[in-house]
Amino acid sequence: MIVLTTPTGQIGRQTLTRLLAAGAPVRVIVRDASRLSTAVRDQVEVVEGSHGDPAVVAKAFAGADSVFWLVPPDPRARSLDAAFAGFSRPASVALKAQGVKRVVAVSALGRGTPMADHAGHVTASLAMDDLLAGTGVGYRALTMPSFMDNLLRQAELIKNQGMFTSPCSGGHAAPTCAISDIAAVAADLLLDDAWSGVEEVPVLGPEDLSFEDMARIMSEVLERPVRFQQVPGPDFKARMTQAGVSDAMAQGLLDMAVAKDAGLDNAVPRTARASTPTTFRQWCEDVLKPAVLA
Repeated sequence: MIVLTTPTGQIGRQTLTRLLAAGAPVRVIVRDASRLSTAVRDQVEVVEGSHGDPAVVAKAFAGADSVFWLVPPDPRARSLDAAFAGFSRPASVALKAQGVKRVVAVSALGRGTPMADHAGHVTASLAMDDLLAGTGVGYRALTMPSFMDNLLRQAELIKNQGMFTSPCSGGHAAPTCAISDIAAVAADLLLDDAWSGVEEVPVLGPEDLSFEDMARIMSEVLERPVRFQQVPGPDFKARMTQAGVSDAMAQGLLDMAVAKDAGLDNAVPRTARASTPTTFRQWCEDVLKPAVLA
């Protein structure tokens, strides 16, 4: 039995689709079961509630061999520790108590770099990995750079003003990956019952690009000018807090951006195993263009 968290989120939904296509037995943890399609509900066991709830994870992990773990975003969390390790602490207890053998978790690049201790959400993700791996389960941390799909949050800005923004600089080239590729790597690991031990699995995409490179590719795919604009760090944080993000989480996002701009995501070599197939251009054709033209 494979337990999957966040089945209605972007990564969780695509991972679930792959698991069901392979005929795997799946149990999902979901806050609101009505958000699952009828077709999905007919194929999975459902445990309703939050996977930060001790009673929910104890019930869901009973008899499970593997767990897909993804911490849901909590923009109003009082601290990064509460949002990541704190949210995951009930799961760490249930993994031991229920004898789960393997966990595949969504995490981040950066371990071992000089920036890792001051990288906001990344630092908190790595602390979560240590907590869960410390339970004795086989653990695979999917360590990712920024997601291409995060740009969908700026689809309206791209459409209406021909621009996208970040507190990072425009000229620094770094890896990015597509969510569809993350789901493929996660599903392959969840379907494989032969591994054990603790290991990081980088998911780097096929190329390093700067935001200026991305703007050029977007312009070509969308057949309209798109430019990148860097936002000063204090302005970025102020924009986040004005939108309701807590001070701690907004600062974490800014600290992560600063660390990425300093090379946080560039420390892992792009081996054949770490490379995933979706190019930024292909992602723009398949995902961004329909979103912008909608």
